[in-house]
Amino acid sequence: MLTAPGRLIVLLTSPRVAPGLLTLEAWDALRGAARVLCGSPDHPQRPALAGAGIGCELLAGAPGAPDPVLARALAAAAAQAGGPVVWLAGGPARAALGSTGTGEDASGLLAALNGLGDLAPATAVLRGSADLPGARLLDLVATMAILRAECPWDAKQTHETLAPHLLEEPYEALEALENGDHRALREELGDVLLQVLFHAQVASERDDGTGYTVDDVAAGIVSKLVRRHPHVFADLTVAGADEVVQNWDAIKRAERAERAERAVTAAPGAAPASALEGVPFGQPALALAAQLLRRAARAGIPAELFLDAGGELGDRLLALAATAGADGLDPEMALRAAARRFADRVRAWEQGQGTGES
Repeated sequence: MLTAPGRLIVLLTSPRVAPGLLTLEAWDALRGAARVLCGSPDHPQRPALAGAGIGCELLAGAPGAPDPVLARALAAAAAQAGGPVVWLAGGPARAALGSTGTGEDASGLLAALNGLGDLAPATAVLRGSADLPGARLLDLVATMAILRAECPWDAKQTHETLAPHLLEEPYEALEALENGDHRALREELGDVLLQVLFHAQVASERDDGTGYTVDDVAAGIVSKLVRRHPHVFADLTVAGADEVVQNWDAIKRAERAERAERAVTAAPGAAPASALEGVPFGQPALALAAQLLRRAARAGIPAELFLDAGGELGDRLLALAATAGADGLDPEMALRAAARRFADRVRAWEQGQGTGES
């Protein structure tokens, strides 16, 4: 039987922030509470609170209880405590992987507390920690590790078996972009991101000296971006976007020269590094041609001198790619756009045939 209402503080914490990293207001509430309660023995904040000398009791019957039942139990605890009661919302970090944030975890409980009417405790919601931008990437890392360990299909994948997806997913994202479908693009970008995390997880399991983690991948790209943006992270001044590109190319050339010097030191007599180093030949042929031409032009190589517009079909296509580049066009995207226009005309013709129109 509930008596006079007490005071209840619902403490929301992010499962993506290290336990114990709480606001000063949250710590003050915890230290000043008559009782601190939670619904799971595995709540990530319990060890941190214990280390600070704050006991966290497990509320009887709380694990798995529906919000109305939990609300009545908390109301009873608050009425009997003789002081404020803190309720640690949420539970084990793994259980929070599917949630969209911290507020949603307590919304049903707050509604149930309001439903108690005059018996509802004076309730305050306190956000003790909140996600930073990019925090859900931690969820993805954790999810990938769980799947790799517990899902038979995920566990047997290798870099080689995943390779087709590494090609397919970006094309699906590009298709969504070309269709102007922003919802689909967001989903497809998630699939692309999954491939990065999946390959990094596979690599992290190697112990032959070739392994690396997703943090190594992220650290590498951060280092590259900082190094190639001295106008942002250093004291270089640029006049505009064109100068940014020029500096980027100069920095890349210096990086290639440095790698070539290391290679020569390691293997005397080795061929010098080419301006085409790093161009992936596995990409579509037209995109490959365009990238080779761009690299040659940036290196000061007059690529048009090597083009034979009257030669074989491949040579003529390469010459067309050079013409497109000179006009500031991306031949791969231009051909894709033309292919879409052609597909639209074919479908229109087919529909006309179906209605008897010519």
